[in-house]
Amino acid sequence: MNVLDASSLLSAFGALGIAVTLFAETGLLVGFLLPGDSLLFTAGLLCVPGATKGPQLHLVQVIPAALAGALIGAQVGYLIGRRGGRALLARSTNRSLRKGTERAEELLAKYGHGKAIVLARFIPVVRTVLNPLCGVLEVPAGVFLRWQLLGGVVWSVGVVLAGYGLGSTVSGIDKYLLPIIGLVVVVSVIPVVLEVLRARRSGGATQ
Repeated sequence: MNVLDASSLLSAFGALGIAVTLFAETGLLVGFLLPGDSLLFTAGLLCVPGATKGPQLHLVQVIPAALAGALIGAQVGYLIGRRGGRALLARSTNRSLRKGTERAEELLAKYGHGKAIVLARFIPVVRTVLNPLCGVLEVPAGVFLRWQLLGGVVWSVGVVLAGYGLGSTVSGIDKYLLPIIGLVVVVSVIPVVLEVLRARRSGGATQ
């Protein structure tokens, strides 16, 4: 089993794998490499009867699992931040995690708590570090809870239903499963790539 591969995770653990993976990705700083977007999208595809040759999943299991992992994970991440998350982030030597932290801080400064918490759900790495960062910065617990619930529901349910909708409307989707998953992965990392390029341009301009 490859924990970085959505199909492998779903074949091995089904809906339970969705909950555990999203919990780790959104609540634990070690989960920033996990395939949240592609996992949700693939799970939606696998909920369409006969659409693929993979394991048969069901929306009544997938959606609650996705919501539980995404919402509980974010809340745990926030609590970790309140209890010493700044030290954990400072000690990290991973460049992606550091860049994600910087981007998360910029989102909070630019958009405020509500919009930043919702937008972060759709940006890999950033959604991992923003939750503990909100705890570090002492974002009011009620404000964080309200916006992370909104963002978590829109992200997790929306991506699952996008996969389900595509599988329901395109016949023979199984032939294109790997390219589609690859496209989802590419789209999900575009914000990170753009941010790296922006940071490089800014760094070159200040030299």
